[in-house]
Amino acid sequence: MRSMNTFTATLKQLVVPVSIAALFTLFTACGGGSEASPTAGTQAVSKAAVGEKIFFDTSLSEPAGMACATCHDPARAFTDSHALAISMGVSEGVIPGQFGGRNTPTIAYHVLTPVFGFAEEGPYGGLFHDGRAATLADQAGGPPTNPVEMHNPDMASYVDKVKNAAYADDFKRVWGNDVFDNVADAYSKITATVAEFEKTDTRFAPFSSKFDYWLKGRVQLSSDELDGFNLFNARDKGNCAACHPSIAPSSATPPLFTDFTYDALGVPRNTAIPANGDPNYFDLGLCGRADFNSPTLCGKFKVPTLRNVAVTAPYFHNGKFSNLRDVVKFYVTRDINPELWYPPDGSGNIVKFDDMPDQYKTNVNITEPPYDRRPGDLPALTDAEIDHVVAFLNTLTDGYILP
Repeated sequence: MRSMNTFTATLKQLVVPVSIAALFTLFTACGGGSEASPTAGTQAVSKAAVGEKIFFDTSLSEPAGMACATCHDPARAFTDSHALAISMGVSEGVIPGQFGGRNTPTIAYHVLTPVFGFAEEGPYGGLFHDGRAATLADQAGGPPTNPVEMHNPDMASYVDKVKNAAYADDFKRVWGNDVFDNVADAYSKITATVAEFEKTDTRFAPFSSKFDYWLKGRVQLSSDELDGFNLFNARDKGNCAACHPSIAPSSATPPLFTDFTYDALGVPRNTAIPANGDPNYFDLGLCGRADFNSPTLCGKFKVPTLRNVAVTAPYFHNGKFSNLRDVVKFYVTRDINPELWYPPDGSGNIVKFDDMPDQYKTNVNITEPPYDRRPGDLPALTDAEIDHVVAFLNTLTDGYILP
């Protein structure tokens, strides 16, 4: 089991009251200081309100038809609700037939994510699956000019759309009448405005699941849910809490069910992703980033929060799985029954970790439970226990209504 000392220290620095209004202070402490700080009174409220309008504005793509909310639907924990995205594992851009290469992650609870960095145990933090965005504003700046997402040819095109939007005067009241004079500056202020909405709107971090009410003693978990919680935590069973801690480092903020680290899990290749039609193409995760290239990090992707996991399919960076039970079963049978998950080669031999080049397969986690088993061993969880873990994971869905 990985050492959690450094990550626990990091998490303790992130603990804040549950109120989203207080999260801005947390985020700037974690590296968001490059964004404009909100001022007191109506200006701060106005900035978030304008950010909300930008977030939902489908006229800002090229052609019109896609907004931030298109792939980050608040009704589905800020993930893509389109059936095609769930079945394929990746989202379709505003141009029909153009698809991204990675599953659209939830942006719920992202305000609590530390900036990317290295601890004794390895890399942690950052936004996107490879942590390349340091702040919410950095993340918001990616999709508008991405050719397979919102498809604007450049920043100027996107800024011009905001300049001509119905809320442009509100935007100028927040940032000044000359805000559109410099394209790069205007673009950064647009993304900062979207970030302000994400920081202050309670929908992004509601902590309103059955699990949260259970922590407060206001509801009881069923026997299956409680058994699943214990299996989730047990090192010799699911050992899920090794990467998805179910206990917060202090009582100030409920657990986030991620340690913000990175891991190589050997997820099977998703052949529905168009880029994967090239057998020589591989998404290398961390080592595919432009700012560094370390072979030991190839195939590693950020550990996501499990909050709302029951409603945020598909799963993993490549969206390979659309069923949560299959995900749990994959964890406990990957090394016992690889034939369940990986294809055979021309000779009938199973090709494990088929979505990684051979030279990086040694990066895959095969020592930490439940990956420490081999063919012939019993799985860490029985079928009934898998069901109980899934029952517990369902308690992490926000919007629970008390009986």
